[in-house]
Amino acid sequence: MPRGKVEEPYRINQRITGVRDVRVVGENVEPGVYSIDQARRLATEQNLDLVEISPKADPPVCRIIDYSKFKYEQKKKQREMKAKTTKVVMKEIRFGPNTDDHDFEFKLKHARQFLAEGAKVKAYVHFVGRTIVFKERGELLLLKFAQALEEVAKVEQLPKLEGKRMFLFLGPKVKK
Repeated sequence: MPRGKVEEPYRINQRITGVRDVRVVGENVEPGVYSIDQARRLATEQNLDLVEISPKADPPVCRIIDYSKFKYEQKKKQREMKAKTTKVVMKEIRFGPNTDDHDFEFKLKHARQFLAEGAKVKAYVHFVGRTIVFKERGELLLLKFAQALEEVAKVEQLPKLEGKRMFLFLGPKVKK
């Protein structure tokens, strides 16, 4: 395929080949089954394009429309669909195995704010050096964190140790 040439998703006008008859629909045309030459002539008379909409139908369905306007509408629909999709934001909160109450409350407040904004929270305890011997303390800290947020968040993954970090994943509860 040559560079710079974009593959068209629809066959138009002279590119519609291998068929004798097509079902034609459009605004200023009587819907029905026409020969391919007759359908092309109808489109040309209106200064529009014959666009194959449904090639798998029997006979294939074609529409008489302005192809560039049709492509623009399709792109516009795709942009709207893309804009409606939600992007998942993941916020991280880091603890040490010896995090005191004041820091815990401070990080809890931030987690509530993140969850209210619809973000997911990845809380983890990072064990540095010999603090790895306090695995239970880290797990208790994360469970306490999850319990403190249980009215606004649901636990997606319970505490799990991976290397020097123990992770807990929380997602916002769906509002009814």
